[in-house]
Amino acid sequence: MAAPSRNACGLMERSVRERVPPLLTDMYQFTMAYAYWRAGRHQEPAVFELFFRDNPFGGGFSLFAGLHDCLLFLRGFRFTDEDVDFLRSILPPATDPAFFQYLRGLDCSGVTLRSVPEGTVVFARVPLVEVAGPLAVVQLLETSLLCLVNYASLVCSNAARFRLAAGPRRKLLEMGLRRAQGPDGGLTASRYTHIGGFDLTSNVQAGFLFGIPVTGTMAHSYVTSFTSLEEVWPQTLAAASGDQDPVDVISLTKGWLSRLCELLGAEPAKVREGELAAFLSYAIAYPQNFLPVIDSYSVGCSGVLNFCAVALVLSELGYRPLGVRLDSGDLCRQSVDVRRVFRLCSEHFSIPAFDSLIIVGTNNISEHSMAELNKKENEINAVGVGTHLVTCTKQPSLGCVYKLVEVRGRARMKISEDPEKSTVPGRKAVYRLFDAEGHPFLDLLCLAAESPPEAGLPLSCFPLGSDDSAASVTPAQVTCLRQEMFTKGQITQPLCSAVETRAEVQASLQTLHPRHKRLQEPDSYTVALSEKLHHLVSEIIRGSSSSSSNSDFLLAN
Repeated sequence: MAAPSRNACGLMERSVRERVPPLLTDMYQFTMAYAYWRAGRHQEPAVFELFFRDNPFGGGFSLFAGLHDCLLFLRGFRFTDEDVDFLRSILPPATDPAFFQYLRGLDCSGVTLRSVPEGTVVFARVPLVEVAGPLAVVQLLETSLLCLVNYASLVCSNAARFRLAAGPRRKLLEMGLRRAQGPDGGLTASRYTHIGGFDLTSNVQAGFLFGIPVTGTMAHSYVTSFTSLEEVWPQTLAAASGDQDPVDVISLTKGWLSRLCELLGAEPAKVREGELAAFLSYAIAYPQNFLPVIDSYSVGCSGVLNFCAVALVLSELGYRPLGVRLDSGDLCRQSVDVRRVFRLCSEHFSIPAFDSLIIVGTNNISEHSMAELNKKENEINAVGVGTHLVTCTKQPSLGCVYKLVEVRGRARMKISEDPEKSTVPGRKAVYRLFDAEGHPFLDLLCLAAESPPEAGLPLSCFPLGSDDSAASVTPAQVTCLRQEMFTKGQITQPLCSAVETRAEVQASLQTLHPRHKRLQEPDSYTVALSEKLHHLVSEIIRGSSSSSSNSDFLLAN
């Protein structure tokens, strides 16, 4: 699969630079950076890790997303004169002017970022990203990196759950731009819901920037803007073959509508002429893409009859209508009724194309209602999701954090009164262990200097959240989970397109055992420490209880 074009990469890099300048951060990053600089510590080598503490939505997994933009952000990280002038105006007047000269020369040439690949299935407490470099610089990166990863990973994971609920065959359309938290939230949602498993978006800008397939037809306002067939113009349409003169489609439509009412025992007086005019006008404009919303009035008494009348005209002229959209009421029941009418038309009028018409459902769809579709009889081929997808109504934030784990080669640990908020110290390697069936069953955190685990050899480890007892496991396969992605100012791995990352998501999810993919009450996935890392944690905790001045750890509540 081809990498993004140079033009597409340029657009995305410019987008990141404009949306995420170095000033898009918290004030305390600058106050800390100045204090480090003032103390002469700003160049000390430091390591931070980014991770989240709980799997989102009560599920068993998350997806890692946002890395692409993080790398572009690092590559373009520089303060302009205007940035520095503004910082000079908001920092205390006594701030040493030389600090601002220091900021003006900063970049990420001394920063190294290692992370799991974008689109990988990940789990709570596993360090997804390691950022190493000069202390003041890697501190300044914190908020921006969290901003880029938190929502992207959350909405991507939400999309994957919708995909699991919908099943593999039903098409999914993201249509949440109007409900998103601002323009950037809407654009990020369109991008990462596609990566998470949605097939299409209504967001035109997302199609332009990321190559996501875009779709859309009409709203109810288009339908209700028409009142009579006199508003249809032009009133003729040429056959698809182009080998005959345009025909009067209004007369054709009236004839088909009369036959439909007779076939279905419908009352012609209840058929809305304005709706028919809207459908006909739209079909004349887009004879190859006819898919109207049919619930502006009554689906059974008007919408489906008007659709079929126009669709029959299109079929007679050699075009293939696409289908209909349902946006209110009992979607399952209505879809069954509409499909019955399509089949009657196919059989009675000998038009096989009616057997392949699609039915799209779009009515405030949630993960729960998506799952319910699979339990009820329905004929819905595609589902459009907006509010509950892009706003992540079940959980508003993933809660990623960015924590210091090493300074000057010495491990640092936050020891909290809340054990869940304690961190795992030291620079690490992360390995994923697989069973004989190819399913991952444990992520192992080791000290970076340790030898990696080997397939077929038993190892002892300490699962997080357990009673501090050791477990013995034997992996059938071992994978190193993190890769170097950025160093010396350069991105070191190819940047993937949304399509390529989407494929990575599906491949990663395929390996996951069904018990970890369950939407309700999934089994917990095991994350464990190696013996050496567990020993380091124990030593630091013991030291914290005996001496608060120990320089080899950081005590923080």
